[in-house]
Amino acid sequence: MVLRIFGVSFAVTVVALVVAFLYGGPQALLLVTILSILEISLSFDNAVINATVLRRMSEFWQKIFLTVGIVIAVFGMRLVFPLVIVWIASGLGPIAALDLALNPPADGAAYFPDGSASYETLITDAHPQIAAFGGMFLLMLFLGFMLEEKEITWLSWIEKPLARVGKLNQLEVVIATTLLVITATAIAPEDKTATVMIAGALGMITYMVVNGLGELFNVDEDSTGPSELAKATGKAGFFLFLYLEVLDASFSFDGVIGAFAITADPIIIALGLGFVGAMFVRSLTVYLVRQGTLSDYVYLEHGAHWAIGALSLILLYSIGTHVSEIVTGLTGVVLIVAALVSSIIRNKRNPDVGEAADAPASVQVKP
Repeated sequence: MVLRIFGVSFAVTVVALVVAFLYGGPQALLLVTILSILEISLSFDNAVINATVLRRMSEFWQKIFLTVGIVIAVFGMRLVFPLVIVWIASGLGPIAALDLALNPPADGAAYFPDGSASYETLITDAHPQIAAFGGMFLLMLFLGFMLEEKEITWLSWIEKPLARVGKLNQLEVVIATTLLVITATAIAPEDKTATVMIAGALGMITYMVVNGLGELFNVDEDSTGPSELAKATGKAGFFLFLYLEVLDASFSFDGVIGAFAITADPIIIALGLGFVGAMFVRSLTVYLVRQGTLSDYVYLEHGAHWAIGALSLILLYSIGTHVSEIVTGLTGVVLIVAALVSSIIRNKRNPDVGEAADAPASVQVKP
């Protein structure tokens, strides 16, 4: 089972490492390895959340996400997205942006008279608006889950009070907007205040739009992300697919930006984050659904959402202060592992407790 699910990912990893060695020798091989580990460590919570939504989609839309979706994840977010940022931020055409990425001039003078810009600095300068958008989108996702009444709670001492106050209409919007204002005025650089406000507002709007579209086709009382749809098809499946793509993009922001602290070469970044990292996220998502892991270990979903909440706050804080990718990755891993351990303890203490009632473990996902 494990080999069948992860086999393609292992094969892609070998090919990516070989290509990296042929492309840039031992140094490129080492950089791709580091980036792969970085992306995988940052993506455990992403895979858990993907699985909670994917298991409610029809087999057709599951296949679409695991095929078309992975192409978007690999090429769109890990290769094209950084180039688009450079294209927009610099005013260069797409060909010139690609040339700048692949052949950066020593002083930047070939593109900018003052020699101040480079591919790496353009990406770094765009971090505040990227972090604001992704941070607010993930924060809305976290709040939407935590402010909702749930039959099962993990950290009950805080989750139950949050669910009670969550009965106040639009409380998540109030909390998110307040944090956005604080971030823009107290954390962001003075010249980025308006930019952070706009980008953060767009992140909130994007979540609410996709969430609202999903709720149009809601067939369950509970909801996770945009909604919990049982074998969603047609428009419902499409909106869940759209939601998952936006979610993956939001998770990718910190990894893509963090990669530039290691290398500015877009080919190496694409190999490490995209071909290796994104493929393992896909395999891990499939594994969680096929094995019914979320049903067996009921606190995993809670741990993933706490990891999302932590990541959203880290992204917002990073607008003004650099945060090491090690901190970001370990925070998510620690919360996921803690939720897993809590689930195992719960199962041992209550061996007769059945699987969560809302977990459609029969859904099949073919790798």
